[in-house]
Amino acid sequence: MQIGWIFNESDLFDIVLPDPAEEVIPGVCWGAIDAFPSPAYWKYQVLARRHQETQIQYRLGQSLAEEVGACLLGGHGIPASLGLAAFQHIKTRGAFGDEPPDESILLDWLSEPISCGTRAIHYRFARQKSKYLAFALKRIRAVSPPVESGRRLRDWLVELPGIGYKTASWIARNWLDADDVAILDIHVLRAGQLGGFFKLGLSVERHYREIEDQFILLSHGMNIKASELDAVIWHEMMSSPQAVHRTLKSFVVTATKPRNRLKDGLRTKQRNTNANQLALLI
Repeated sequence: MQIGWIFNESDLFDIVLPDPAEEVIPGVCWGAIDAFPSPAYWKYQVLARRHQETQIQYRLGQSLAEEVGACLLGGHGIPASLGLAAFQHIKTRGAFGDEPPDESILLDWLSEPISCGTRAIHYRFARQKSKYLAFALKRIRAVSPPVESGRRLRDWLVELPGIGYKTASWIARNWLDADDVAILDIHVLRAGQLGGFFKLGLSVERHYREIEDQFILLSHGMNIKASELDAVIWHEMMSSPQAVHRTLKSFVVTATKPRNRLKDGLRTKQRNTNANQLALLI
């Protein structure tokens, strides 16, 4: 057993977790509560946010069409602030009303200077995203997307042009508060491989469903919502890039440190292979 403490103004809460050597799921130990990024560490972070009432609020839109727009305009290669600014920019022009705008209209709006904080910024992917968004908005208007579960909605969304598993899972998680999908990117993958709950050698691009299954199994073992877990992991990994980078470098150095190469040649080769895979994440 291990105990952590949470201070919330004048209140003090204790969190009791299993022994670090106990398995949270088969083959994965809880680890120490203060050992970033162990499962115990992440459970503590989730519970701390609950007690301190600082849970991450992730719904972005007031309708499914708006949620698709907000997520589609963000994502890979686009700063979160710019994606949200672009979403608000076209929302004020009526992009999510009863009649979905044509691609050319969306392109005109996204080509305009967009207010982002104190600056006016150019949206880099205006032509590409206006095409994808116009199709998605018309499709949502024409049919009723399945909303019985996160996975059903996600699998429907990935059939639309320009929407991959990550964006589709992001939309489904946000809109349905779904815990049967996970939003996986390089930040969550790094946390999982360092924490030992994702297999080495997997990539989000090629093994999304396999990694997602591992993640959801872990969240069940930890008895916390998958939506809470991936939001907290993503936020902390994004907020501390230098600390994460140092941890990755330290992990690779440890993994490549030679032991007895004559007696343990096979294991040394395996350690080096794993370290090379992790080095690609740095």
